[in-house]
Amino acid sequence: MAELIAGMFNTSRYKRSQGKVARQVTLFSLAAIFAAGAWLMSERNSGGDATWQYLIPAVIAAVGFWVAYRIVNLPSFADFLISVEAEMNKVSWPSRGELYRASLVVIIVIFLLVSILFGYDLILDYLMKTFLGI
Repeated sequence: MAELIAGMFNTSRYKRSQGKVARQVTLFSLAAIFAAGAWLMSERNSGGDATWQYLIPAVIAAVGFWVAYRIVNLPSFADFLISVEAEMNKVSWPSRGELYRASLVVIIVIFLLVSILFGYDLILDYLMKTFLGI
């Protein structure tokens, strides 16, 4: 907890050239969450005092952006994001054709399984109505 509190008031950037993409995506995701919360607060207080409708949500959004910026620069979290980006760079992504074929196989198998289960349901329904009168 002490590291988190000290990190919030530190102005340096930890390993600034490493893990840029993972940090940027995380920063903007967290900032979007805070901005959505501030917007929701502004909408809920519409028609009221302008301070509660505009000023307080703006302050919350600004503080939220600062917190998001500081979180992605905490050494422990930044090291995690750096390692995530390093692992993602090792992944061999499929080509567009491979992705299309694999998706088509999955969709066909799902429809086959649905058809089989539907057939089982019809047979079981017929047997229950015929022999048990249900």
